[in-house]
Amino acid sequence: MPNGSLDSWIHTKRALSLSQRLDIAVDIVDALDYLHNGCQPPVIHCDIKPSNILLNQDMRARVGDFGIARVLDEVISKHPVNSNSSIGIRGSIGYVAPEYGEGLPVLPYGDVYSLGITLLELFTGKSPTDDMFRDGLNLHYFTEAALPDKVMEIADSNIWLHDGANKSNDTRHITRIKECLSAVIQLGVLCSKQLPIERLSVSDAAAEMHAIRDNVH
Repeated sequence: MPNGSLDSWIHTKRALSLSQRLDIAVDIVDALDYLHNGCQPPVIHCDIKPSNILLNQDMRARVGDFGIARVLDEVISKHPVNSNSSIGIRGSIGYVAPEYGEGLPVLPYGDVYSLGITLLELFTGKSPTDDMFRDGLNLHYFTEAALPDKVMEIADSNIWLHDGANKSNDTRHITRIKECLSAVIQLGVLCSKQLPIERLSVSDAAAEMHAIRDNVH
């Protein structure tokens, strides 16, 4: 892809506007929604993270690297307790769903967890493997603790290079940005809950992400 990976734009180039981040987030959730609900049988990616999100010439996102993806047949989808499809599954530290480490089967909710962490990283600029996350603190809890009043403090400061330079004194604009960031970080938190049953479905996450983006554009 002409513009490389999302990871490089978050942590090296650091030049993504809020609008670009929202469009990228929509592209990612739409891709997952298609894999989970548009493909028959469903496809579970198993390794959603910024370095596996590629950006085209228009800075729109494409999900790549299906090296450890799994295809679920209808029986496995409906009767996951009988599945041993988790054997040999790997993910990436910081992004892999906690239940995979406990030997539970691969399901769409695992990708939703990785999606949640990726969204939090995209809007805070912080990697889940950052040295600050230790002694029980992780990206999920760090962002959850900031809701709703401190989201501006944890948001990636590079956003303001694009979105705040000309409107720093516009109270309505700042309020709208804060509401947007609060909503998208809340979405990331809901997707990255420890227990799979507490996470959103990818279709609900996609609908919410579209609503957040459309409310700003």
